[in-house]
Amino acid sequence: MSADFLYLASQSPRRRQLLAQIGVRHELLLPGADEDAEALEAVTDGESPDDYVRRVTAAKLDAALQRRARRGLPSAPVLCSDTTVALGDRILGKPDDAAHASAMLASLSGREHRVLTAVAVGLPDGRVLSALNVSQVRFAAIGDERLRAYVASGEPMGKAGAYAIQSQAAAWIEHIAGSYSGIMGLPLFETAELLREAGFPV
Repeated sequence: MSADFLYLASQSPRRRQLLAQIGVRHELLLPGADEDAEALEAVTDGESPDDYVRRVTAAKLDAALQRRARRGLPSAPVLCSDTTVALGDRILGKPDDAAHASAMLASLSGREHRVLTAVAVGLPDGRVLSALNVSQVRFAAIGDERLRAYVASGEPMGKAGAYAIQSQAAAWIEHIAGSYSGIMGLPLFETAELLREAGFPV
């Protein structure tokens, strides 16, 4: 493969940081003002968390590939990823407001949940490589005062499940089984495997 970089179709600074951590050169390929990126994340009735996160990632990749072609950008792999939090079969996406964030966090308090992150790489030859990482996270009981302070900080907004593992919410996590980077938003083991399969130097 001739490209020595890839396009990252994500606004997440954490995904940029994680790609840089494993030495992957990348350029951002973000939606324009004419694209409704949030609409891709709408949940379909009866959809399982696994199916949901795979579908959203595939939809994001399709939109990004069309965006690259429309903008006439040089050919290179395009990477997309999506993360969701699941409490049983219930999908906890990004909170709508502070009250929604508080309710989400209260539902996670003292319980175990799953964090699912799907990754997809679209190659210049039309192939799509994909993987799914699932991690288990157990929260200790979160006191009302700490919960209110965390929501007031604004950190939950824009985060699946209303928290970020690299924030002060880490103090509530009793146990993790899985991938720390996956919980952050980009599972590096699976991502590196996909890129190597694509012939990318990782």
